[in-house]
Amino acid sequence: MKNILFIFLIILSVSCQDKKNDKPASQIEKTKDLADRSFIKKLDSLYDIGVFNGFSAAVVDTTGILYNQGFGYADVDNRAKFTENTIINIASISKVFVGVALLKAEELSLIDLDDPINKYLPFEVVNPNFPNEPITVRQLATHSSSIIDTDMYMQTDYINKDDVDIAENLKEKYGLYYQNPSKDWVPLSQYLEKLLDKGGALYDASTFANRKPGKVYEYSNIGTALCALVIEYASKQPFNEFTKEYIFSPLDMSSTGWFFEEVDRAKYSKLYYDDQVLPYYKILSYPDGGLITCSTDLSKFLVELIKGYSGKGTILNTDSYNEFFKSQLKEKAFKKANYNVGIFIEKELAYHEIGHTGGDPGTNTLMYFNTETKKGKILILNTDSNKENSMDVYWGIWKTLDEF
Repeated sequence: MKNILFIFLIILSVSCQDKKNDKPASQIEKTKDLADRSFIKKLDSLYDIGVFNGFSAAVVDTTGILYNQGFGYADVDNRAKFTENTIINIASISKVFVGVALLKAEELSLIDLDDPINKYLPFEVVNPNFPNEPITVRQLATHSSSIIDTDMYMQTDYINKDDVDIAENLKEKYGLYYQNPSKDWVPLSQYLEKLLDKGGALYDASTFANRKPGKVYEYSNIGTALCALVIEYASKQPFNEFTKEYIFSPLDMSSTGWFFEEVDRAKYSKLYYDDQVLPYYKILSYPDGGLITCSTDLSKFLVELIKGYSGKGTILNTDSYNEFFKSQLKEKAFKKANYNVGIFIEKELAYHEIGHTGGDPGTNTLMYFNTETKKGKILILNTDSNKENSMDVYWGIWKTLDEF
């Protein structure tokens, strides 16, 4: 999400085409069984290295969930297993849900992507460097609005949920995330008005880049949260309730919610920095990275995305999914080659991969699918690690999922 503790370089693999196999059916099934056991053995070996306290991994395609398993512990001290049903906040993968919600709102004739955002908001958001250039909904959804994340945003966005002091040796690394007490919680609308309205208590003109809206891709957490607020005002329904009605419930994502009060706390993993527990936090701009879910529920969502890409989606119509996955910006908008974005979803064009990453204190996540093989992968971890081999193990797990 904001200061991601792993710097994620998306290492993407190219799948080989299945070859014709003339072996008898029984022998093919036996070979597959042996391959499956080898695949799980590799994951077990990677966990046994001891870098991550707990994680879950899943593989899906248009037929459903092919593989889904947890490893290690959600609570090391109490020996509570990390399973496929363990819940945790998934950081910036949350943005993909904002994208789907936005397209649903458009389907319902509540929003037009090319409308100015001020048509929907009760306060005015204007880039002072381009006061006559309206910021549009589409620009929020493609990170090209010219609204950027600032130090003020970072200093105010995270709330120490239970007012638990962080360990002294972790304050330099994580103090920013726990400096605001639980009493500082305010609704999304109030927080964004304070940040973005010219008369707001937290307003700073530096929140707006000296670049014309719509011209340059600049990843924006604030822009994502603002888009969710646009949906909220356009639908006259709180964003968390809108997503429950149009995404979570239709997909039977029964363990998923935006707030601690909406989920079963007993299933929530602890968060770790290596062997140390990190306190829980809440995020004022919650739609940009605060979704709480498990690999089972997230797998259902990824199955739906692959179906949608294949013209068989159920929660959005075909036109909406086409818009969702379409490359939205011109090549010159990006510093990175072979890259584009859909509606709050990333496209690694050279590798035919679509999805998103996520990172926040104690949680690191990946969700991608291959547009050629129509197979997707999910990885959710409950540990930030400073160990020398942490990235090797991380990417080892991710690449091993290709073997299923």
